[in-house]
Amino acid sequence: MSAPVRFPRFFVTTPSPCPYLPGRTERKVFTELKGPDAEQLNEALGRIGFRRSQTVAYRPSCAGCHACVSVRVVADEFSPSKSQRRSLRANSDLVATECRPWATEEQFDLLCRYLSARHPEGGMSTMDEMDYADMVEHTPVSSYVIEYREPADGLQQGRLVGACLTDRQVDGLSMIYSFFDPDHESRSGLGNYIILDHIRRAAADGLPYVYLGYWVEGSDRMQYKVKFRPMERLSRSGWERVSDEEHRRLLRGSADGTRSKVVAGDPASFRK
Repeated sequence: MSAPVRFPRFFVTTPSPCPYLPGRTERKVFTELKGPDAEQLNEALGRIGFRRSQTVAYRPSCAGCHACVSVRVVADEFSPSKSQRRSLRANSDLVATECRPWATEEQFDLLCRYLSARHPEGGMSTMDEMDYADMVEHTPVSSYVIEYREPADGLQQGRLVGACLTDRQVDGLSMIYSFFDPDHESRSGLGNYIILDHIRRAAADGLPYVYLGYWVEGSDRMQYKVKFRPMERLSRSGWERVSDEEHRRLLRGSADGTRSKVVAGDPASFRK
């Protein structure tokens, strides 16, 4: 006799202040990822706009607001822009290594510097080492941490300057949360470089997409995502390609030279 099919139970959080659009509230619908079907469930939910945080899959469910839009980059059709090519050249010496999802003190120290500089009042700024370990290690799916290091100097491995917690899915890479050295002024666009490297990895592995989480029009901290094209967004009728004309409009709305406040993905600690 085959095992019974487990249908997930969904829950809704209480409303709280929206971190992206002032004066609005947010609400999320979520379910647990557990049991032998956790990976398949996460894959299915990811295709309809859910994100993973530890052992929870969630998506916005805000009354009267649909500003949060799931977006993904079409990896095998991607062609870097002039500024993205500069970022690739500036960081081409970095050594990227796929590591098992195991938190290290070095990663946590880098995260603290990143949050202190970019999100001093954000919800993740109070994370301690245990919280970070939970974020990285509590995963029921195929996950890894990609570390970005400077070249080795003699017998010592290079300094850690970036990292990304990534889920590998059947149809692409999902960037759960990434962070980098905010004071490394000698390098151009470390945050963008991490996304570019994920696009390259996905294309090399024959994976069609890189999932960047949610984009929120009108939120400065999300505007960096529209700089990666071709891009698809999730609508009520399914995934659709962002047209060239629409992309140009979105790029005009993104201030040139504005420093991205978030790299990729969304806050990975689901605290509702």
